[in-house]
Amino acid sequence: MFDPLIKEVSTILARNSTTIDNRLKAVCELLEKNISYYDWVGFYFRNGEKEELKLGPYAGEATDHDIIPFGKGICGQVAVSNENFVVPDVQAQDNYIACSISVKSEIVVPLFVAGENIGQIDIDSETIDAFSEEDERFLEKVNQMVAEIL
Repeated sequence: MFDPLIKEVSTILARNSTTIDNRLKAVCELLEKNISYYDWVGFYFRNGEKEELKLGPYAGEATDHDIIPFGKGICGQVAVSNENFVVPDVQAQDNYIACSISVKSEIVVPLFVAGENIGQIDIDSETIDAFSEEDERFLEKVNQMVAEIL
């Protein structure tokens, strides 16, 4: 399922005729449209030198969470830990920021450029326990490809 999408992500990211934000939005839309349990797909990036994340391009419902302090919620924890975070059931997670009552599980994978965590890809699912190790490897690959254009 993921191999054809890797090729499409590569094609999107290679489009130098459009902005990086437009390419990242196209990647989000591709994943949200083609993976049935990816209900919201977005990028968050470190907000300059501040200890917070700022919402970047995304696909899915609008969110109020434009800024997330480091350490708060799943995204904020990944900004500090530098590690993937898979949440099978958001209801069972103490430090969870609810974006929508329909979200049941979440995966966040950090995005590294030259060894520095500069952001992350965040996926919400309306399916409980939606994400596998295959999703983690796939999203790591997507982030590696994104890092090459940043």
